[in-house]
Amino acid sequence: MKEPTLASEVESGLDDIWLYSATESGSTEIATRLVEAITGRFPLLAEDPFSGRSRDHDLRVGLRSFAVEKYVILYRIEGDSAIILHVMHGSRDRQRWN
Repeated sequence: MKEPTLASEVESGLDDIWLYSATESGSTEIATRLVEAITGRFPLLAEDPFSGRSRDHDLRVGLRSFAVEKYVILYRIEGDSAIILHVMHGSRDRQRWN
């Protein structure tokens, strides 16, 4: 199975999501399951990069998104795979999605 390329800030973003989820829920298991649900979508995006929603008209040309629970994976297609740019909560200000 193909793996996507991850931008450098993705790992720290996932760490922040894990920490926030663990703190809010009081459970490291819940936090781990959430991050695994998110990262479990990465191979899907690498295999089928067009499965996410095009954000050409509302955010930036070439940007795509894929929702996982309350989080959004932002990525772009390069060649025949995906470059994961950010993972963030869906309620975040969309101007910061760029």
